[in-house]
Amino acid sequence: MTITKTLADVAAVSLNAVRTLENHGLDYCCGGKQSFDEACLAKGLDPDSVLKEIEGAEASGAQVKDWQTAPLGELVRHIVATHHEYLKLELPALGSRVDKVLAVHGTRDPETLRPMAEVFCALRAEMELHMNKEETILFPFIERYGAAAAQGHPMPAVPFGSIANPIAMMEHEHASAGDALGKIRELTRDYELPPYACRTVQALYAGLQALEADLHVHIHLENNILFPRAIALEGR
Repeated sequence: MTITKTLADVAAVSLNAVRTLENHGLDYCCGGKQSFDEACLAKGLDPDSVLKEIEGAEASGAQVKDWQTAPLGELVRHIVATHHEYLKLELPALGSRVDKVLAVHGTRDPETLRPMAEVFCALRAEMELHMNKEETILFPFIERYGAAAAQGHPMPAVPFGSIANPIAMMEHEHASAGDALGKIRELTRDYELPPYACRTVQALYAGLQALEADLHVHIHLENNILFPRAIALEGR
């Protein structure tokens, strides 16, 4: 495996690399521009050992898609079908759990539940609008870029000057989502179940943790693979 400079570079190798970085708490997603070596050392990890762990996962035979070389249109459709659809189903379900837990336990644990509910509601609203902008504006142009490149045609003109402009906006919103996820993790003390945890609280905490894991991969695929590839095509 080629040693690269940033967490995003390492994560972009495969989902096995993503899983390894996530297991070690290395922020390859919104913090993907960090130096890989420095990020490892800051966590008390040996960079070479982490790379060897990734190589071992690659050698285990697990089949993962190489999104660095897959057609851009295929990657866009994967993001929408896998991660956008997940959010469209899971965000309303989590919202219902948040409302129920707040109604039942809000007075018992106001310092955790009320701010957590506020952060989640803001995250949900932002992500729902964010996905709509991607699916109706940005992603169709990226798919056209991929099709033009495959056919050897010039890149199609875009109404926003450069495709880098809406991408910068999406990356800003990704960073905001990452901050919200971090705040939820902080408020829940790393999803530690409180003494009063009923089944709904347990389901809420498990759902929030699963949401965090999925959004990390989702944002990684866009920030570290889809967007750089689209910008590179425009600059040909």
